[in-house]
Amino acid sequence: MIIKDKKISIIGAVRSGVAAAKLALAHGAIPFVSDSNTSEKLVDAEREFDQLKIQYEFGNHSKKVFDCDFIVTSPGVPSDSDVLVNAKSKDIPIYSEIEFASWFCEGTIISITGSNGKTTTTTLLNYILNEAGYISYPAGNIGNALSGIVDKLNGNDFVSLETSSFQLDHINTFKPKFSVILNITPDHLDRYENSFEKYKQAKLRIFENQDENDFLILNADDSSLSKLQIDSKVNRYFFSTKNKVENGAFCSDGKFIFVNNNVEEEICDCSELYIKGEHNRSNALAALIVAKLIGITNEKIKDAFASFKGVEHRLEFVREIEGIKFINDSKATNVDSVWYALQSFDTKILLILGGKDKGNDYNLIKDLVKAKVKKIYAIGSSKDKVYDFFHDIVSVDKKETMEDCVVAGRNEAEANEIVLLSPACASFDMFKNFEHRGEVFKQIVMSLN
Repeated sequence: MIIKDKKISIIGAVRSGVAAAKLALAHGAIPFVSDSNTSEKLVDAEREFDQLKIQYEFGNHSKKVFDCDFIVTSPGVPSDSDVLVNAKSKDIPIYSEIEFASWFCEGTIISITGSNGKTTTTTLLNYILNEAGYISYPAGNIGNALSGIVDKLNGNDFVSLETSSFQLDHINTFKPKFSVILNITPDHLDRYENSFEKYKQAKLRIFENQDENDFLILNADDSSLSKLQIDSKVNRYFFSTKNKVENGAFCSDGKFIFVNNNVEEEICDCSELYIKGEHNRSNALAALIVAKLIGITNEKIKDAFASFKGVEHRLEFVREIEGIKFINDSKATNVDSVWYALQSFDTKILLILGGKDKGNDYNLIKDLVKAKVKKIYAIGSSKDKVYDFFHDIVSVDKKETMEDCVVAGRNEAEANEIVLLSPACASFDMFKNFEHRGEVFKQIVMSLN
């Protein structure tokens, strides 16, 4: 794609917006960055733009935004925001950051989406590739914006791309070689008019441009995916922790099995996967399929499964004090993730729950909370909703700060119990992102006497 001398307006000046602006500049375009946040929240971006002489505005979206050939939008900007609605009314093309970055990507894109497990699967797959001797980068929601790494890639390299529904909302020609859909459960319904179907359709856009040269990997255990009617020539593979599949990977008699063209291969024992839980076996099966299709040996996959230690902020053990374990699961930004977290422990839990609500339905975890949770500390802008739903089931205290929650957990938990941060909500009401929320939790835990 030739964008030299094109005027590109970039909406959002955080990680992906900054990377998109720098990529545009590197390819001879004229970027203009607009963010409704004030400059006090965008100090790092302001410094970079000043150094690179990139024009920008903070605090509002002026008419200058619309003086462009097209717009690149960050995933944090809702599609129904005034600036994007106005741009659409003016027939200005709008592209997501991953769409824009993909125009310049010479490497192989492995795009991974799902309501849960994206970060673990993306990181695991990237780890397998690197351990097998390939050059691969993790990108997307996982930390690096795709725009920030595409110019590093050549035709033999890979990018393991954690892909959200927001990033898929404004794609056009985005065409990964491998698309992985881990699961689809209600999440981010606040961004999709409280419609699960609209959210699902956004996820399914991941493979809309794929053809017979590409691969789509689906979770056979997910009812939204197992019976999916697909009008596409893309090659389909399935994974299941419960049943045998015809093409793909499954668990049987405690083994990871890969099957392709009716030929089955035993990869390793499921027990050799270092990260535990059925959800992680499911994630591993998805990664296994991609690895085998790329040509990675069984031995390399087995070694990577055994040595991969998991992902920060996802059921991350932080510290044990007098028999009380503190677990950081800040990445649990929806109710389904909390379900997996609660399933992972066999001891009583003091649960820190709440944040920016995304249309959560807590009925999914009602029985688990009743069975496993000793107390809930409700936090953030949704704490009243959390209290109203759970206070008849379990003791609930509303707290103002993360420190209040951690200190209360330290004082009220007993030996062999767990203080678990698994919020089921976005972090933006109190923190920059879920990573910031997790870091604050860990810092407070490490400061306890």
